[in-house]
Amino acid sequence: MIVAQQVEMRIGARVLLHPATFTIGKGDRVGLVGRNGAGKTTLTKILAGESLASHGSVTHKGTVGYLPQDPRTGDLEQRALDRILAARDLEEIIAKLRDAENGMASGDPKVAERAMDRYPKVEERFRAAGGYAAESEAARIAANLGLDERVLGQPVGTLSGGQRRRVELARILFSDAETLLLDEPTNHLDADSIVWLRNFLSNYPGGLIVISHDVELVRQVVTKVFHLDANRGELDQYSLGWDLYLKQREDDEKRRHRERDNAEKKAAALMEQANKMRAKATKAVAAQNMAKRAERLLAGTEAQRVQDKVAALRFPKPAPCGKTPLRASGLSKNYGSLEVFTDVDLAIDKGTRVVVLGLNGAGKTTLLKLLAGVENPDTGQVEPGHGLKMGYYAQEHDTLDLDQTVLENMRHAAPDLNDSEVRGTLGSFLFQGDDVDKPARVLSGGEKTRLALATLVVSQANVLLLDEPTNNLDPASRREILNALKTYEGAVVLVTHDEGAVEALQPDKVLLLPDAVEDLWNPTYGDLVSMA
Repeated sequence: MIVAQQVEMRIGARVLLHPATFTIGKGDRVGLVGRNGAGKTTLTKILAGESLASHGSVTHKGTVGYLPQDPRTGDLEQRALDRILAARDLEEIIAKLRDAENGMASGDPKVAERAMDRYPKVEERFRAAGGYAAESEAARIAANLGLDERVLGQPVGTLSGGQRRRVELARILFSDAETLLLDEPTNHLDADSIVWLRNFLSNYPGGLIVISHDVELVRQVVTKVFHLDANRGELDQYSLGWDLYLKQREDDEKRRHRERDNAEKKAAALMEQANKMRAKATKAVAAQNMAKRAERLLAGTEAQRVQDKVAALRFPKPAPCGKTPLRASGLSKNYGSLEVFTDVDLAIDKGTRVVVLGLNGAGKTTLLKLLAGVENPDTGQVEPGHGLKMGYYAQEHDTLDLDQTVLENMRHAAPDLNDSEVRGTLGSFLFQGDDVDKPARVLSGGEKTRLALATLVVSQANVLLLDEPTNNLDPASRREILNALKTYEGAVVLVTHDEGAVEALQPDKVLLLPDAVEDLWNPTYGDLVSMA
């Protein structure tokens, strides 16, 4: 399926991965794990053929389906269903079918007649290629991922970010690829869709590499674990399921600890003896040999695992503001003939915490874009109150300039900070040394999340608009952002599928879309979070 020979990854002088060799065969379901920024996304891009390794080679035997974290490819005018069907190279026939259908509806009799003659031939080609059965299969996969007929009939460009990602996931699962590379496939999925995806992948007969922070998915699906160690730049390979892998890692760490302790005790005794012997000229050579032996003892043991660093995240102390820093009235939004929501009223008082709930496609992300001024409403208005300073975190990282470096993005977000302060803040978010000179577009999803959050920290925002802020984060980083939410003193409008994020926020109000129903928060709404 995939054969990687001596693959090495570097960014400048920094080694992400020392030469590693491995094979992904039929039936191998590999969980690729490691902290944010370790290089998991970079490695999957190399395996997919979208990037080149610094050294080594990757050979594909059979087709590969790759789901990146941030899929923004494809024709935005193409129907969502056609985008999925294109995974089996049916797009040319589909385009001819659509053209013939449009021709038959023409007011010009000659055009309509030619189209009617052409349509049966094209339809026969479509049927011979398994088109109708394929269409049914694609629709079934899409439905299980929360994409109904209405969504599948829309142009891709009219869909929300979450819907577009699910279209891409459906496309990859439908593709019949012999190896799947999936980077955070559960992002933007509701609880039912995640359960379905776990079962689908558990029964997938081909090769699979999955990056996921959904513990239940890796526990149920993976049969092997590849751990990319960010401190050593090594790929540790375990032919074990998730729970056995965790136990093996714990046992390995205990073993390393014991061996290191024993070696240090023996080395200390040897050094003590060597120091005593150095006082005698006749024993100098023996003392030197003894000291070298102590050094070899320590060098021969594996170092204890270095604790992964975690970004130290604290949201800003909010700038002073009036009683109601942000108000929206009568908001509506349509994309072409598609009505997203109408007549949304929302008052964000100082320190208020609001959760926005609704099914995928209900307009949650769109509402935050309107409140942030990124898009304009079709009707209604957004009114800034006295002293408003807004911070906006976009789930697709739209607030970042992908052509600028990490350092340039931060300077743009905090023009009043000097270079030392900017670099210090980036350092607390684990961007150090050459990392600050990387273009934002080459960052992993987790790194983009950290950079976007870093720009919020220096913003002095008194109203935070947060759209799925825990996506792409490893467990330790997720805990940091949840703790930051608990202690932030300003107002928050939160869109999330993460029940833990809502629990940390302790919301005052809930806004239900697309019906624009506002209510005081109560625990019964918690059941809707993972389904929203």
